Amino acid sequence: MSARILVAEDDPKQANVIRMYLENAGHSVLSVADGRAALDQSRSRRPDLVVLDVMMPLVDGLDVCHILRAESDVPIILLTARSTENDILLGLDLGADDYITKPFSPRQLVARVRALLRRTGMPGPEAKAPLVVGDLVVDPGRFEVTVGGRPIVLTAKEFGILEVLAAEPGRAFTRAQIIDRAFGFDQDVLERTIDVHVMNLRRKIEDDPAEPRYVQTVYGRGYRIPQAAA
Repeated sequence: MSARILVAEDDPKQANVIRMYLENAGHSVLSVADGRAALDQSRSRRPDLVVLDVMMPLVDGLDVCHILRAESDVPIILLTARSTENDILLGLDLGADDYITKPFSPRQLVARVRALLRRTGMPGPEAKAPLVVGDLVVDPGRFEVTVGGRPIVLTAKEFGILEVLAAEPGRAFTRAQIIDRAFGFDQDVLERTIDVHVMNLRRKIEDDPAEPRYVQTVYGRGYRIPQAAA
């Protein structure tokens, strides 16, 4: 994953859309629905970037921004329906790095996140070279996978698992290690769900999912991509 992003948004539909677009861009996302949770998770999970709605329950987003800026230099993007110049200047004065008014395009938000990460010195997913194991190619920068030149459409979680395994061919990863490396910022992923994602992944990339050539089970350990996969 490129960056660990905390999204604080009390509208569930808006939060889900933001999460989907950011995950599809290769980021790991944790969502919270109020300002107090945003402060708690920022302090305990140390995100690489915070997307912060201004109008939130318990603690206002502007107050959250002010507190976070006093405690750290984490990049902050504010989301708000307030669009006057004074509102924008207030948010920036409180320490926000960028400001997006609602309604907005999720693609615009992804682009702003990418630009802000670049400005703050964190390499985006485009900085990662493609991972090649035999005729399997995993390209984190483009969020693309091909097998023998054939494009494979994966979900964000399937891609995350494959990227972890392809980065170190031959190494057997436990389910806990896969979660930590691919979804360490995502509290919704459980060890037992890794098996489901692997099953779906095999259906997409293996000629015979019952006899996998790429994502193999290491009994008593977890999963690996063998070095000789070809």
